Amino acid sequence: MTRTLPPPAPIQQLHHYAYRAKDAEETRRFYEDILGLPLYHIIQSDVVPSTGEYCPYTHFFFRLQDGSFIAFFDLGDDVAALPSPNTPKWVNHISFRVNTIEELENTKARLEASGIEVLGVTDHHIFKSIYFFDPNGIRLELTAQLADEFEMLEESKTAHARLAEWTARKEQWRKERVEGKTAAPLKPQQNDRPEVVARAQP
Repeated sequence: MTRTLPPPAPIQQLHHYAYRAKDAEETRRFYEDILGLPLYHIIQSDVVPSTGEYCPYTHFFFRLQDGSFIAFFDLGDDVAALPSPNTPKWVNHISFRVNTIEELENTKARLEASGIEVLGVTDHHIFKSIYFFDPNGIRLELTAQLADEFEMLEESKTAHARLAEWTARKEQWRKERVEGKTAAPLKPQQNDRPEVVARAQP
């Protein structure tokens, strides 16, 4: 007998994304005083509700304009989360959207005035971005969208086909790797950013 599953719940928006913070006040100064995200909610406990383990913490939330949050855990030990040893520092990041290029540039000026190194403004064609790290070593991106809804809808029409092509090529790459025919990582089937020149190439 085949079991009929209920449909997935319509996921409305991101509620929060949580990271480890080395120090709550240092993190608050960055997110509230520099980026302008208000501190909105704090949860404190000695026991983790989801696992039952003993681990005292202060969990604190900063609110974005759409009602979602970025949140942190201060575990009271002045220790920051370690970066992933097998992943470049630029890969794992969170991006926040701003409304205009002017707001992007204004925020860049605020960050730099506070001694924070900022990369960009970087042109991604459909949006422009700046990149920087928070006090916990988390890479952040601020993004101003350039493409309108129609342009993004057109982009979405080819996404599945492009991913399917990548997946098929990756299956072939895996076979060749097992057979010892290749050791290099798989390159994508097309380069959407030909104007970007690599600083170093293998």
